Amino acid sequence: MSKVLFSCYGHRNILGTHKTTLEFTKDKDLSSNGNCIIGVSADFELSQIKKLLEFANIKIRISVDAMTDEITAKVNPYFNDAQEIVIRLGEYDSPRTLGTRADKASMHIKRKIINKMKNPMQKMIVEIQGFN
Repeated sequence: MSKVLFSCYGHRNILGTHKTTLEFTKDKDLSSNGNCIIGVSADFELSQIKKLLEFANIKIRISVDAMTDEITAKVNPYFNDAQEIVIRLGEYDSPRTLGTRADKASMHIKRKIINKMKNPMQKMIVEIQGFN
């Protein structure tokens, strides 16, 4: 089992309404078109994320204050993006897609978490664990 931890922050334009994807990005700004993004200014390292590629599945646990939510997905072994981590309900994979066939997209994340993430000062802790 391998585990990666990183943090990201809120933004006034976080909507969390996308039906099929969710995303964490290192970008600091966010337009209202990025409705899949649930955290900006992410501090993950690609080399750490790549350690998860040897597993078949991942579990993503997001924590905001005392609230948590979890997503599970199949690992895309071809993930290779230093800027964004995308999780998809479907099977489309690209170098920025870490997980496919996920059980949640951004619209399924607890609304209390999404509402807190509209605050640019709000920190989110993301833990991604690989498993077979």
